[in-house]
Amino acid sequence: MPKFTYIIKRIAGMDYGAMVRTAKTVHERTGKNTLAVLADIISCGLRYQAGYMDYLVFEFYTLTAAQRATYITRGVNNRYVSLLNPRENWHLLEDKVEFLKRFDGFHGRDWVDLRVCGKEGFEAFCKKHSQMVAKPLDGTCGRGVEFIEQSEKSEIVGLYEMLMQGGQYLVEAFIVQHPLVSHIYPLSVNTLRLVTIKNHDTVHLVFFSMRIGNGKRVDNLNSGGMAVIVDMEAGEICTPGADKDGKAYYTHPLTGVALVGAKIPFCKESAELVKQAAMRIPELGYIAWDVALTEKGPIIIEANHFPGHDIYQFQVHLGADKIGLAPRFDKAVEGI
Repeated sequence: MPKFTYIIKRIAGMDYGAMVRTAKTVHERTGKNTLAVLADIISCGLRYQAGYMDYLVFEFYTLTAAQRATYITRGVNNRYVSLLNPRENWHLLEDKVEFLKRFDGFHGRDWVDLRVCGKEGFEAFCKKHSQMVAKPLDGTCGRGVEFIEQSEKSEIVGLYEMLMQGGQYLVEAFIVQHPLVSHIYPLSVNTLRLVTIKNHDTVHLVFFSMRIGNGKRVDNLNSGGMAVIVDMEAGEICTPGADKDGKAYYTHPLTGVALVGAKIPFCKESAELVKQAAMRIPELGYIAWDVALTEKGPIIIEANHFPGHDIYQFQVHLGADKIGLAPRFDKAVEGI
């Protein structure tokens, strides 16, 4: 019944124009008949709960039925969330201030809530930190993030009022990332995206990537960034990069740094950190953690109760068999 309900909701809310444009894009890439592609997109939606963007980004048009069945599509991801993350508990991670309070000792940075500290408290915070980041409490994908830099002669007149008016109530000390990570791309804090599934008293690390900025100060794929897969044992990047459209990058286009083989520090420590953090929030079992790497070690930037599945299965990140990640995730949830 849940699968049927999901399909009905998706049909009702579907952007049919975008679906047709997707079919035309696949036609341009492959030469396949547009109507045949459109029919296949619809079939994949019904059979695999795959949206048209899943079809495009995961390159379903190149896959067999057996391969398609192994992919975490939008509908499959929704099922993991429904199974492991009760909606009444989502608020525990949606509010960034509540997250910082709960995970004190894991996030490794100073912060203030402007609603609580007031103007005087904010000015005192500014005296301690020349670089800061202001955020809305519930922003995603880097939206609403403001970077603040002060010189010795800077004045902060009106800054408190401006941030309050813009709803950017959370102000954090700027994070200085590890030189090895900054070498790849220095303008954004490039974060590990680690996904955990908690099955009773066991935490499984089921996905391990790094997001890297590309031309902007944030690393999100929706802001032009790219993702790579990280070998957590070897402590290095093991795949080319991929942007949100699946385009492959073997070197960073702005820095020229070769991605495959680039060293990533504190990988094992990062894995252990998020496993410990997952045990601190028993109310949610499926979490995506964003982890920054500093010279002192890993720190958690934020956690997401509804992990984005679009980063999971770029073809350039998968093996020659083109098998998706659903078998790995399904094994982690056995017995729940």
